[in-house]
Amino acid sequence: MLKISSHLVIPDTEIELHAIRAQGAGGQNVNKVSTAIHLRFDINASSLPNIYKEKLGELKDRRVSGDGVIIIKAQRYRSQEKNREDALARLHALIKTAAVTAKKRTATKPTRSSIKKRIEGKTQRGQLKALRGKVGE
Repeated sequence: MLKISSHLVIPDTEIELHAIRAQGAGGQNVNKVSTAIHLRFDINASSLPNIYKEKLGELKDRRVSGDGVIIIKAQRYRSQEKNREDALARLHALIKTAAVTAKKRTATKPTRSSIKKRIEGKTQRGQLKALRGKVGE
């Protein structure tokens, strides 16, 4: 079971884990042993609340396919068990980030002193540029 929060748990039956051969350098170990983990999690068929499903579906993330399936390939470590833990941790982090709602920005007025500083800077810059002109006789 993957525990997302105190009230949200994903059962192991909803997460597909397959061992595959890892890419890249590694010598004979990489050619013989399937250490990489390919994780698949179907958002729509899961027991997640609808709010989580909607937010995960709206994510602009390459790990979320058009069918609503999260695909994570973990091959960072040389052992299968560490890669399994890494894949589950990445799934956990992805679901946690989808749950966070961004704080709405409230528009504020610039302070009187900041407006004054801005205008003074503009006049100084204008005077500097005026000095670059041709010198009259």
